[in-house]
Amino acid sequence: MGSSGADGAAPGRRHAAGAYDVRNVIAALIGFYGAVLVVVGLVGDSAAEQAKTGGVPANLWAGLGMLAFAAAFVLWSRLRPVVVDPTDDDDTADDDGDPPPGR
Repeated sequence: MGSSGADGAAPGRRHAAGAYDVRNVIAALIGFYGAVLVVVGLVGDSAAEQAKTGGVPANLWAGLGMLAFAAAFVLWSRLRPVVVDPTDDDDTADDDGDPPPGR
């Protein structure tokens, strides 16, 4: 029970942003839309829709591209995580915008 924080990490230690990394949010949204397009491309593509695109299943290919893009973002966020420094809190500036003394 020592001086560890609420999440089990010691206070003052650096940690990764994790789910709060914007790349994970972007990957989730693009991945969701990509999965929907893949399903629509596999199930809902009619001959009339494929005739509009010259016989190419556009929804399927767009969905696969979006899934690949989302996977690249997840891979990027795992290989190069954003490290949050505990000194990057809001206490680095006074109310008037000047840094506190000694910094």
